[in-house]
Amino acid sequence: MSQTSLDDDELFGEAANEMRTDVEESLAKAREALPEADAVWDVEADNTLGVLNALKTALDVGDAEDHLRDAKKWYTMGERADAFEDADDLAEEIETIADLVDDVDDAREQVGDLTATIPQLRSTLEEFEDEEGADAEADGDGEAEAEA
Repeated sequence: MSQTSLDDDELFGEAANEMRTDVEESLAKAREALPEADAVWDVEADNTLGVLNALKTALDVGDAEDHLRDAKKWYTMGERADAFEDADDLAEEIETIADLVDDVDDAREQVGDLTATIPQLRSTLEEFEDEEGADAEADGDGEAEAEA
């Protein structure tokens, strides 16, 4: 084998190692950007809407999606170039983090829906209570007049 092809193989090996490192670093950053379990579980607020808003904020995946995208990009390049000897662990980690990001996004969307629904529900219940109170008061007035 010529010196040139030996150098090319060596350079390719270095590039493959760098790609793997880039994927691993991006995955680590994605993991770090995900919300902490305690931030999702422990929220403080004075009312339901405050709890929902705090939870929605806690469920923000931040830069995790961007880091995951970078990991996928470098992983795809490495796979297409057949640069990785064994990349099953990377593929599994990418899938795990992608699923978790999707789950957190879904939960955030559901909380957002509740955040929009709860004030309207409260308003509707208050109107119902006011009507019920007015009806009861009218019934009481009618009975008092009949007795007099």
